[in-house]
Amino acid sequence: MNREFNSARAARAVERGGVPRPTRIGFLLLDNFTLIAHAAAIEPLRMANHLSGEEYYQWFTLSEAGDPVRASDGQRILPDAPMGDAQDLDIIIVCGGVAQQQAVHKPHLSFLQAQARRGCMIGGVCTGTWALAQAGLLDGYRASIHWECISGLQEAFPKVLVTNRLFTIEANRLTASGGTAPMDMMLNLIGKQHGPELMAAISEMFMCERIRNDKEQQRIPLRHVLGTSQPKLLEIVALMEANIEEPLELEDLATIAGISRRQLERLFLRHLNCSPSRYYLTIRVNRARQLLRQTSMMIIEVATACGFVSTPHFSKCYRGFFGVPPSSERTIEPVPRGVRGRRNVFVADESVDAQDRVLPSSTAELALMAARGESTYGSLMRVPHHALC
Repeated sequence: MNREFNSARAARAVERGGVPRPTRIGFLLLDNFTLIAHAAAIEPLRMANHLSGEEYYQWFTLSEAGDPVRASDGQRILPDAPMGDAQDLDIIIVCGGVAQQQAVHKPHLSFLQAQARRGCMIGGVCTGTWALAQAGLLDGYRASIHWECISGLQEAFPKVLVTNRLFTIEANRLTASGGTAPMDMMLNLIGKQHGPELMAAISEMFMCERIRNDKEQQRIPLRHVLGTSQPKLLEIVALMEANIEEPLELEDLATIAGISRRQLERLFLRHLNCSPSRYYLTIRVNRARQLLRQTSMMIIEVATACGFVSTPHFSKCYRGFFGVPPSSERTIEPVPRGVRGRRNVFVADESVDAQDRVLPSSTAELALMAARGESTYGSLMRVPHHALC
């Protein structure tokens, strides 16, 4: 019997005091998966258990046949089990990375389709979204994938509603673009299931300046959009990004690039579908939005740092872009701090004879046991479970 997926033990967890069993998540590792995206998805789950003092989540790593999988950085990960042994899971998340088309095999697709039929939530991080699309599980769904693969996914799977969002949670599908975006996705998932206070506390433990939501866009590097065909345009945009506090005049930009102002305007209209002044303003207001959300700078300081001559002018431009005044970015209610509840103690099931006891059923339980001596263990009072919406 595979102890990692001992459903009888999970059933016993429900019986103890009527406490709902942990959400069980399987991470299916594809060859050359990106380790950062995988870790960014798992660590919020560990910290949710740590801070609550409850085993809210269990997680397991899976591979096609249970063999070690090499990450894109060369590290080899020994999975907990082959994917065929994964039973009773609530969520399956495919972790992709480099050369995703070669990494996805027919058994992966069959497994994902079978899990979807039994009602399991299906997800993908980084290029794991590609596997879901290939299995036909994203037809009619909005989905996120790393910006390098957006155009390819759109062309290969026209029924998938590919977005430029950092992550997307829709019905029983969840996809994230990669890098650190899976952490934001999982934090939002935890917030939906166990409340915003736990979500915010996890963010603080990870020194995450803010939790991004599912409306935020990936920033696609211009060089990826244009390639190397427009070196003058790339040079001018780099100058704009380097001169935000004291914006350069268009004539100066043209002179530095060695072209006329008329040529400058034609480049922007032809390749970026906007005027150079509009593009420059877009860079500045987006920087202002970052400063408003991520720092405690006064609005007048943000305006000055982004090259606006006055606060009223800044407010007018900001409202024109985002439909709200800059002050609206500072109106979010703070999450209460310092709430402490009782610390729950891990107690073994005394009804089981010593020789019949099994090892902890997941690395989540091991991590929770190891965390008991830390000062933050169980530092948040128990919050009610909520159905994922």
